[in-house]
Amino acid sequence: MAKGRAFTRQALRDWGWGETETSEDTLLLVSELLTNASLHAHGCHELVLTADETALRIEVHDGTTALPVRHPAPRPGIPGGRGLYIVERLSDRWGTHAYESGKAVWAEVEASRLEYGMTAQR
Repeated sequence: MAKGRAFTRQALRDWGWGETETSEDTLLLVSELLTNASLHAHGCHELVLTADETALRIEVHDGTTALPVRHPAPRPGIPGGRGLYIVERLSDRWGTHAYESGKAVWAEVEASRLEYGMTAQR
């Protein structure tokens, strides 16, 4: 997960999106997607980041076709069951697509949030 976060942090900086609250949320989003792949899908096979003028898209590919299931409600004090809630909360859109040998879980963050997000308080 550390390599995925570092890769994402550098990509955000390269694209001029490195110093906003939304960029920090994006790093948490990547961590959650990678953690879910590790815990539920035998690990991440590929992390793909793509960006255009409208959105940043994060895709985590794994080797299982089993789609993620969002728990009805995480229970206070019990670990687990919050990953997809975090993904849903931090992204503007998310979803999955299965293919022959696995699936991708993806999330998108609007470019406008990354460009004009409030900078961190100093």
